[in-house]
This record gives sequence, C-alpha cells and structure tokens, in this order.
Amino acid sequence: MNLSGKKILFLSANFFGYEKAITNRLQELGAEVDFFNERPSDSILSKGIIRVNKNFYFKKIKSYYQKILKQTASRDYDFFLLIKGETIPLIFLDKFKVLHRSAEMIFYSYDTAQEYPKFLKLFPYFNKNFTFEPQDAKQYDLHFRPLFFINDYHKVAENVELKYDVVFIGSAHTDRYLIGEKLRKMCDAQNLKTYFYYYAPSKAAFLLKKVFDQNLKKFNLKKLSFKKLKHSEIAAIYAESCSVLDINKPFQAGLTMRTFETLASGKKLLTTNSDIRNYPFYSEANVMILDRNQLKVDAEFFKSNFKDINSKPLEMMTLDSWIACLFFKDQDDYWKKHHLTFQKS
Repeated sequence: MNLSGKKILFLSANFFGYEKAITNRLQELGAEVDFFNERPSDSILSKGIIRVNKNFYFKKIKSYYQKILKQTASRDYDFFLLIKGETIPLIFLDKFKVLHRSAEMIFYSYDTAQEYPKFLKLFPYFNKNFTFEPQDAKQYDLHFRPLFFINDYHKVAENVELKYDVVFIGSAHTDRYLIGEKLRKMCDAQNLKTYFYYYAPSKAAFLLKKVFDQNLKKFNLKKLSFKKLKHSEIAAIYAESCSVLDINKPFQAGLTMRTFETLASGKKLLTTNSDIRNYPFYSEANVMILDRNQLKVDAEFFKSNFKDINSKPLEMMTLDSWIACLFFKDQDDYWKKHHLTFQKS
C-alpha cells in the first residue's frame, strides 16, 4: 500500500483523536495530507447550534468553507476524503469539484442516514460512498466498510493482573447511563468488579444535551467525568479488565469503534448490538449479547479465556485495511459476503 506523493484533502469532525490517527497513517504511507475540521468550531455553543439548526450558523459555516477553498485552490489533489459530513455545505462540494476535477471523491460515514438524512444529498457528489451501517449500505447501494482499531489497542499488555470483570468507557448519550447503571447493579449482585467512566466535554455541553435527550434526565452528575482519556490510558484500563461493555445507539446496527478495540485487545465484549452475530470475527466465547430491554449477565462468561481471533478477520479490522478499502479497492467481496444482511432478499 503506497500513497507516496499523493495529495489528500481530508475533512472530518474531530472524533476522539481518530482523525489524527488517520492523518498520521496516511502521511506514513507517503501522502501529503491537508486536514481541516469539518466544523468551524468545536465550542459547546457551535456544536449545539449545528445539531439543532445550523441555518442560524450558516454565515460562519459559509465563511469558514470559503477560506478552505482559498487555502487549497492551488493544490492539485488526488483525493478528497470526507468523514461525517454533518456541517459541510453542498456549495463547497460544487466549487471543489470545479477546482479539482481529477480528485477522487471519497465519503465515509460512521453514523446512520436515519440520524443524518443529509447523507442522502451528499452521496451524488462522491465517486465512492462508504458506510459502517449495513442497512444503509443495502438500502442506498453503498460500499460497506466497518470501522477499525488503532495500534494502541492491539494485544494490550499481557500478564497484567486483572482488576475488573467489566469496564465501560464512553460518552454520555442516549440510554447508556440507564443501561450501564442497571448492569452495574447486576454485576455487584454477582460479585463482579466494575469500572464505569461516563464522559462529557464539559458540564455545559452535557446540560445542553440534557435539554434534548430524555434519557439523560436521571443522570447523576457526580458520575460524569470531563477529562478525555487518551487512547493509551483507555488501553491500559482495558488491560486490567476481563471484558468491556459496549452500548450502541438504539437505532444503530453498525459496530462501534469500541467493538474492534476490545476484541483487538484480546478482551471479551458485552454488547447491546445483536448485529455482531453477522460478522466473521463473532464468537460466543468472546461476545455476550445483551438485550437492552431485559438485561441479564451470566457470570460463567467471565470464567473462560478469550479465544484468539483468526488472522484474516483481525487483519481486516485494522486501520491499514480501512485505508486500503477507501483509497485502493473496496472490500464488498469480503464484508458483504460475510454479513447476513446482504444475503437476504
């Protein structure tokens, strides 16, 4: 895989440093990467306005993207990569395509079209559209490519004394807190040791979310943390745990990044996402599927060792494989072949 001398314009919302990991790896592969945050600002107010009604913010968005066009106009790009696409104006894409006619346009989504209907307007602008959501891939005829893990999580420190049976580290949203607290009480009743870390960028950001998300009304603010953990810190906590809890958004079937990081770490996974059964790396020995409406925890699950994942599925879960899929050859012949959604009429 060689991107030597290739020029890439990369736009993405900041998402827990993964955009930096992608940028760094593209550069290591020889590419010249110009990265811009898809949002004009990551301030609490800006994020809130964009989510609720970005028309109020349109002048700032328009001005921000005009500056990007000016800064990049003289660059002869080989690729344009967009991840997320929540904020980007369609007029920017129109102008970019005129200025950079030979650039291959690539779009990747780690959210559903149900949550972000704007995606349907973005698809026609791109040569290749990828999604982590199997149902979207089938319904809109998109390339299907799940997420990945970064090297921080690959085979985290072995022979480390285990402190916890179940660990959860994640953002406070939807019904995560309600499910997490129910599960923690069940674990306590079975003498299973737990560690829960609910994250929010700030108290103000959380209170803003609380206005629109009824699930957060019962959230105990004392259990909320405002320090964003580094990937190395998260990996170190995983190393001390038997398993990691994953609570996906209720309307989302695409697998979270946590899924891949957990399994790559050699740790067992508890997840509310039953769609994991359709993936080639699924194993009952490693994965306990939870019903978010009728939670049950089987203590026997924690008594057996993690079953190593075969080399091919593990390789396909890496960041390098994700990059190869987007920039070189799609992997539909692998991911769609191994996912039951695409076998059903």
